[in-house]
Amino acid sequence: MDIPRRYLFAAIFSLFLFSFVVIFVVLLPGQLLEFATFAVFKPRHSVPLDRLRTKLSGENQLLAVGNSGGIRRDKFRTATTRKLGGKVEERLAGARASMREAATESEEDERRNVTTAHDGGSDDDDDHFVPSGAVYRNPRLFHRSYELMEKIFKVYVYPDGDLPITHDGPCKSIYSIEGRFLHEMEHSAGRFRTNNPNVAHVFFLPFSVTWMVKYFYIPDSHNLTPLKKYVSDYIRVISTRHPFWNRTRGADHFMLSCHDWSPYASQGNPFLYNTSIRVLCNANTSEGFKPRKDVSLPEIYLYGGEVSPKLLSPPSNNTPRYYLAFFAGGEHGSIRSNLIHHWKNHDNEIRVYEYLPKELDYYSLMLNSKFCLCPSGHEVASPRIVEAIYAECVPVILSEYYVLPFSDVLQWEAFSVQVDVSDIPRLKEILSAIPEEKYQKLKEGVRAVRRHFTLNQPTKRYDVFHMILHSVWLRRLNIELI
Repeated sequence: MDIPRRYLFAAIFSLFLFSFVVIFVVLLPGQLLEFATFAVFKPRHSVPLDRLRTKLSGENQLLAVGNSGGIRRDKFRTATTRKLGGKVEERLAGARASMREAATESEEDERRNVTTAHDGGSDDDDDHFVPSGAVYRNPRLFHRSYELMEKIFKVYVYPDGDLPITHDGPCKSIYSIEGRFLHEMEHSAGRFRTNNPNVAHVFFLPFSVTWMVKYFYIPDSHNLTPLKKYVSDYIRVISTRHPFWNRTRGADHFMLSCHDWSPYASQGNPFLYNTSIRVLCNANTSEGFKPRKDVSLPEIYLYGGEVSPKLLSPPSNNTPRYYLAFFAGGEHGSIRSNLIHHWKNHDNEIRVYEYLPKELDYYSLMLNSKFCLCPSGHEVASPRIVEAIYAECVPVILSEYYVLPFSDVLQWEAFSVQVDVSDIPRLKEILSAIPEEKYQKLKEGVRAVRRHFTLNQPTKRYDVFHMILHSVWLRRLNIELI
């Protein structure tokens, strides 16, 4: 018997309706809720704040990239990657994979007790230098990461802003590293700088906090509001004129400054302070410095714009050093006060001066000392650390809450001594107890890392300019843009 057409159509429609109910009510409530939530609460920026950065522990960004399972992936990755610049993100993904491979190779070599890298040339042969030795946390991984940076990394420098506050900085005095980096990025960055923001991995905010202080700060006013206001206005300008800041809330942007007040100036914009990469000499974790996103900048004091000729060619390794330790400097901050109180005019082997007598030469004393005391002043950083490295005088770090420069890569224990501030009265006991063999290894380590703290014009591979960029590169690799 033929079934009437109207009954057949009703049966098919009922089956379709039942399937619709099963799929969308029973099977997909979680997906629908997720989509609805995203649709209703979607932020005006393309990247949610809580996904801007991976959760990393400690300071070692290099191992974090190399050993992690990679940046989070989900079904929205392809679309979002295209939105944020597909090829840029794809190349970074390839770099992460290559670094994970290098980390695995390093672990296998360590298990076999095989040297992970070798120095392919002399100290002056920068083109063939390969990191090796105990001064590096993982030389093979560092080498791979550095080569990838040279091959891939692109920095866009915002053209906005007028001289002298932007696009310029001090190249003399204690803040010289700020100006030297700014000038290098503006005029000589070579392969790293791009004029095409669409291929950039990071965006540089080229303002100078040191010049802000010089031109905006009223002496003895203790009012830092003008600094914060300038930073706020600058971010407002670039976020209005360009789409890149709003795209990530500044997570792939970085500022750089060596002035003590740089952390306060960065408070002019909450996303600059909390989300962007801040490259700071004042790398104080008790004042908001976050090692997993911020970069510790070495403080280099150039009195006349150049390193003292006495530090360019330290004495040979066999030249005796007559003093156990040396320090000269004003009583700035509690740590220095403690040091001066216990050791000023106290011992001929530990030469501590508050003000160096005119007949004595600062650098000659460094060159004649086995250890150079590097206490924090009012802020955590000290130019004496780099000066000690130049003099091949083993740095003795006396500080609290200080993140040492390039700690992702360098094993500071292999070329410095870190003494707890509470042990300052026991300095002579601690330093005298270091065996000669260990001291010689520390000194060899100082010599090995010197290239990484050297300012060159033009720049050379693995020098301080490239090490700063490498630190920024690592933080960019650890940003989630999904």
